[in-house]
Amino acid sequence: MRKVLLAILAFVCLQFQPLVAEAGNVVARISLSSQTMTVSKNGIVQYRWKVSTARKGYVTPTGSYSAKWLSKNHRSRKYNNAPMPYSIFFKGGYAVHGTTDLKRLGRPASHGCVRLDPKNAARLFAMAKSNGLSNTRIVITR
Repeated sequence: MRKVLLAILAFVCLQFQPLVAEAGNVVARISLSSQTMTVSKNGIVQYRWKVSTARKGYVTPTGSYSAKWLSKNHRSRKYNNAPMPYSIFFKGGYAVHGTTDLKRLGRPASHGCVRLDPKNAARLFAMAKSNGLSNTRIVITR
């Protein structure tokens, strides 16, 4: 009886293995010093993009965070209803999101969020959505 149960368990586990393999981990690493983001999936670099983080007088938090929630067409209540397309919130009101201020990408310009070109923000948003928030990390270093 025990051997039969183990065989059934092994069979069931093998049936669900492809679903687990598809999930994978997405990691967005942001460097404050170089104002860049490197996006990896399952440890393999997929993208490198310019970002804008906190300008003087503001702070972008450093650390490693799991993605908390997504908002495709978010607007900031705090900053005059400013558009924040493809937002991935990782700590309170801090998010990675698209910006219309493309000319400032590559240097500090935000109130603390991590800004991206909207096309890149849409790519990262889609990755986070398809892989799951618990499988998406935002890592911010000096």
